Amino acid sequence: MTHKNDVIRDASVLGVPKMLLLGLQHMFAMFGATILVPILVNSYFESSSQVLSVQVTLFCAGIGTLFFHLCSKFKVPAFLGSSFAFLGGFATVANLDSGMYANMPDIEKLQYACGGIVVAGLLYLILALIIKLAGVKRVMRFLPPVVTGPIIICIGLSLAPSAVSNASTNWLIALVALAVIIIFNICGKGMFKIIPILLGVVISYAFAFILNSFGITNPDGSAILDFTNVASASIVGLPPFRICKFDLTAILVMAPIAIATMMEHIGDMSAISATVGQNFIEDPGLHRTLIGDGLATSFSALIGGPANTTYGENTGVLELSRVHDPKVVRIAACYAIVLSFIPKVAEIIGSMPASIIGGVSFILYGMISAIGVRNVVENHVDFTKSRNLIIAAVILVSGLGFSNGLTFTIAGTSITLTSLAIAAIAGVVLNAILPGNDYDFGNDPEGDASRGVDLRPHELEEELRKEAEK
Repeated sequence: MTHKNDVIRDASVLGVPKMLLLGLQHMFAMFGATILVPILVNSYFESSSQVLSVQVTLFCAGIGTLFFHLCSKFKVPAFLGSSFAFLGGFATVANLDSGMYANMPDIEKLQYACGGIVVAGLLYLILALIIKLAGVKRVMRFLPPVVTGPIIICIGLSLAPSAVSNASTNWLIALVALAVIIIFNICGKGMFKIIPILLGVVISYAFAFILNSFGITNPDGSAILDFTNVASASIVGLPPFRICKFDLTAILVMAPIAIATMMEHIGDMSAISATVGQNFIEDPGLHRTLIGDGLATSFSALIGGPANTTYGENTGVLELSRVHDPKVVRIAACYAIVLSFIPKVAEIIGSMPASIIGGVSFILYGMISAIGVRNVVENHVDFTKSRNLIIAAVILVSGLGFSNGLTFTIAGTSITLTSLAIAAIAGVVLNAILPGNDYDFGNDPEGDASRGVDLRPHELEEELRKEAEK
């Protein structure tokens, strides 16, 4: 089926112009967070110039997304943007000042950090092999809805402070962006109904431009729009690629973070599967999506880019637009690649006020959490049982409470686990050791289907669809 319950699975029925607009919408959704990673990483180093390039970051996000789609048989509508999980590792490497790192230029430190990320990406292949050999059904027994539901909720809510922080830079503009999205999503007709995010960005940016033209500033006195970087940027320019370097110290800092990001990947795949109502964990398979994510991360770091990860922002766009065709995400990836070679256009988009990103994020992040709530409800998780309450409670507190992650030292090396990784690990462990587990994978196929892990034969799924249509 290409069009069912207002869901569009084949965007080609809309025509090329509309598909291009849908891809643009996905690009705007990922852009703010993706370029924020190099901005934050550069703040860790003393160098006045860019250490981690925005151009390289955009190029790696686009190429990484296309490579992920290739590995996942072009079936999964996921966008791979810059991962925030490795920020602690970048900060650690930036502050290394002993041994070979003493007096080392910042650019070279970044190259060694990227070498550690290459190894981290390759660790995904080990988990993918385990899943391939053991079977996804055995693996998913350790990820029941009482674990995955709260984790998905945390994925959205853990991003909520970022949405509020961005929106608070100018609440008026943020509310305009939010209002436009709501109005077009509820009252819009035709194409306007499926591109509310893009409309929200464009209209609120135009509003911000008008305010800026009249000399109105943000509440803190800063300019609403700053075109300084736009004026100095060249029209065409090759991204400053840098080949990574390898050292055991940097590897020990960066590689263990893969434990966290792999757990996040499984949660994201469950969220995307649940959002679009397709079982990506079985087909194309969790092992394939892990390989795609891992190799995309390694390739990005190999040429001096950050680690990649599946983006919740774009999952929110899928839910809001109701267009679930992976082709539109690949169009967004192509946009990112093109922009990486046009610094001036990239800077224009980068001039987008943080308040607009905040207003848009109110919807996108909330959508992700709502999907998690839906999964818990549709899988009939029994919260009258203390066991389930304990698991969900620990996941939620861990996922939302460890805002700065958990940092510990092993053999003199500082390692940071993100809050989502802590939540995922805690949920899986508690589910495995607490007595009274009443979940038997496969006994509730309708519930499993709601979170994208339905392992029924595809023929049976087709029969059920036909029965529903009757």
